Amino acid sequence: MAHAISTSPTVPVPPLENGDHLTRQEFERRYQAATHLKKAELIEGVVYVPAALRFKSHAEPHGSLTGWLWYYTMATPGVEIGVEPTIRLDADNEPQPDVVLRLPEWAGGQSRIAPDDYIEGAPELVAEIAASSAAIDLNDKLNAYRRNSVQEYLVWQVFEQRLDWFRLHEGRFQPLTPDADGIIRSQVFPGLWLAVSALLEKQTTQLLAVAQAGLAASAHQQFVQHLASQPPLGND
Repeated sequence: MAHAISTSPTVPVPPLENGDHLTRQEFERRYQAATHLKKAELIEGVVYVPAALRFKSHAEPHGSLTGWLWYYTMATPGVEIGVEPTIRLDADNEPQPDVVLRLPEWAGGQSRIAPDDYIEGAPELVAEIAASSAAIDLNDKLNAYRRNSVQEYLVWQVFEQRLDWFRLHEGRFQPLTPDADGIIRSQVFPGLWLAVSALLEKQTTQLLAVAQAGLAASAHQQFVQHLASQPPLGND
């Protein structure tokens, strides 16, 4: 008599839902299976799935912020920009920030690109557009970035028309304040200058003029020369 061959049924992957409390490994497993999702984050062990993004309160400022940072990278070979990359920060945090700037390992960067093409560790600079997410961006996410040594953190609160730029100092985020001309200068990326009011008020000409002045500064030229003198290691 023939014996039936028993097979174990395939266990379906549970859905990834807003508010789930998961480990990072389980978050990744569910996220990879949720092919319909374009963005999800794990912040302090809690899953956040954002709502559909509106134009004026997110997409447009996101584009402006990305364009300003992209302009800097075009004049600074070695500095890398990423839009909404998944970042493996620690066991409880896997955010997907709006924009990051990072240095590769060969240039002294503190993050790395894993074999599966995700960022592991903290990029030097992280920027977030905060509309409905402001409470998360300025609390749990801020603490996660601080604890994992993100060096600079920008939060653009769209509804409040406010931009906060923090610099990590002795384990705490300290605000960088505009000078008398309304300009904030990065302490990590020499020559990265931001005319805050020009960004908030969509004054593109002034925003670009200040960005160009930063790139023309001697500190930026020295930074570019330093990067050019570093030997690349592999693909990172």
